[in-house]
Amino acid sequence: MNVLKPEKLFGIIGYPLGHSMSPLLHNWGFALKDIKAVYMAWPTAPEKIADFMNAFKTLPISGASVTIPHKISVMDYIDELTTRAKGVGAVNTLYWEQDKLIGDNTDTAGCSEPLRPHCDHVKKALLLGAGGASRAAIVGLKTLQIREIVITNRTKSKADKLAEEFGISCVDWNKRGNEHYDLIINSTSLGMSGDKQKINPMIMDNVDEKTIVYDLIYNPLETVLLKEAKEKGCKTLSGIEMFLHQGLAQFKIWTGHDLDELRARKILLEHL
Repeated sequence: MNVLKPEKLFGIIGYPLGHSMSPLLHNWGFALKDIKAVYMAWPTAPEKIADFMNAFKTLPISGASVTIPHKISVMDYIDELTTRAKGVGAVNTLYWEQDKLIGDNTDTAGCSEPLRPHCDHVKKALLLGAGGASRAAIVGLKTLQIREIVITNRTKSKADKLAEEFGISCVDWNKRGNEHYDLIINSTSLGMSGDKQKINPMIMDNVDEKTIVYDLIYNPLETVLLKEAKEKGCKTLSGIEMFLHQGLAQFKIWTGHDLDELRARKILLEHL
């Protein structure tokens, strides 16, 4: 009788998780590379994170993706952070090194890699939002040698804190549209599918064809921000790029394999 080898188990922790395409990407990758593994969704409310992480350390789970709202709180339960995760101050990837649970952050690649071909002339960037994704975006922008990074957030104290921590500038939320930026990145949930879908997080008065607009939201694929940016002649990037590049980096960490970027993007776009 043939006995199947036990599958490796991976998954995503977040709350809510209804929109996540991570299972699609990683299960496609496992099948393509003939890896006996499965990737699941584990919706975990904030008050359940301690229980989940205690279970994580006792169950045969090989690794996990971490998304909103756990990217910072999960660090309390990790044995060691990578240099990259320490630099960001947030975690989106968990994996084991022997018996140590390691926290890493591939969102930095998710931010920087899609922008790399387009940002030669970007001197001044505006970042909307001050959550876990924005921390990775700041590190990603710094790797691209962008000289001036400005952050804004509805709760100004959060933006002030990040500005001080990373040595960047801060502007009041209600003044975010007062001047021209070469690059605008949205890391807020404004524009996401649901009750915020019709909201544009940016005041568009000084946005023009010289502006690159990158929305980290991927559901919907074309947010109100991207639609209005296209109408102004901007170069636009959708959140599928952030999702794709951070996911490809995670897959490499867990399996040692590279997935084909073009094929992976096609799979995701077909799903959307």
